[in-house]
Amino acid sequence: MGKELTYIANAHACGQLAGNGIYTKKCQEWIEQNTGSSKVLLTHSCTAALEMAAILADIQPSDEVIMPSYTFVSTANAFVLRGGIPVFVDIRSDTLNIDESKIEAAITSKTKAIVAVHYAGVACEMDTIMTIAKKHNLMVIEDAAQGVLSTYKGRKLGSIGNLGCYSFHETKNIISGEGGALLVNDKTLVDRAEILWEKGTNRNLFFRGEVDKYTWVDKGSSYLPGEITAAFLFAQLEESKAITERRIAIWNRYHLDLQNLDEEGFIRRPVLFAGMEHNAHMYQILLPNLSKRTAFIKAMKDLGVGCVFHYVPLHNSPYGLKSSRTHGELSVTTMVADRLVRLPMWLGLEPHQREIINLISNYFYD
Repeated sequence: MGKELTYIANAHACGQLAGNGIYTKKCQEWIEQNTGSSKVLLTHSCTAALEMAAILADIQPSDEVIMPSYTFVSTANAFVLRGGIPVFVDIRSDTLNIDESKIEAAITSKTKAIVAVHYAGVACEMDTIMTIAKKHNLMVIEDAAQGVLSTYKGRKLGSIGNLGCYSFHETKNIISGEGGALLVNDKTLVDRAEILWEKGTNRNLFFRGEVDKYTWVDKGSSYLPGEITAAFLFAQLEESKAITERRIAIWNRYHLDLQNLDEEGFIRRPVLFAGMEHNAHMYQILLPNLSKRTAFIKAMKDLGVGCVFHYVPLHNSPYGLKSSRTHGELSVTTMVADRLVRLPMWLGLEPHQREIINLISNYFYD
């Protein structure tokens, strides 16, 4: 869309392809400036950012981490890898985010953190979550994989909790093929985050002239992306405003043209609230039940329109049953998993969107 190939050629010409070069720094600075985060560290995936967050949260075996079950597996895996236990609570029926009213009752003496997953780029109720976390001395980690450039009461998602995690996977709005970022908003965690990021060494201190040599000082791993990835991403970040505006136009067209189907009870459209500015990552609808969803997806596929469901709730998955526990009934989670359909949502859809909407309308009215 922009200067991706030019920047990739520049990265190659610079001769530093292994990461933490000029384009890694440019991306990190751009995200810091556009989110207000204290420190941003580019990673090779959002999964890597979440794994770093789990280490920074000092998750130990049997520590509990509260999160929704309706999320991608990496949200839970990051903590399970440290020996933590995901504690799943239900989601809200409107935003499909973690139900903040269910969190406090799930807290025990073993609870270490709350993970707020911003589903479809729509913000969780962060004021309440942060208040609960402060009351119980818990860390808040934002899984903002889908939330780049979305806001909550004027603040960018990922910049509100102690830590935030972004994804730049090719399925996201702003992409680098694979890629992610860790937003370190708690300044007390910055130094350690840099050490983890550099394989457990104080290499960054060495480069800044703060130590005369670098060595192994903590646990860590290889979390950096290569410079080719960062170069592609920087071009995308430069065009992020235009990308988001186009996606919002597509989202708004769906929302307006499907209003009648919603009002007549055929579907339910996404629910938004004032103060939550989304990034149009996804346009999802809810069908009345599982059988109607299955029939709708098949009919659209037969017409050449790719409509798909989303997550299988983690608490019902084979490893989720083994490694986690639930608090309370997850009835909304189960309902949403049975009824949700994602409509086609990608740049370049614009010339085809009218036909897609007509096919959807005709399906319900015929």
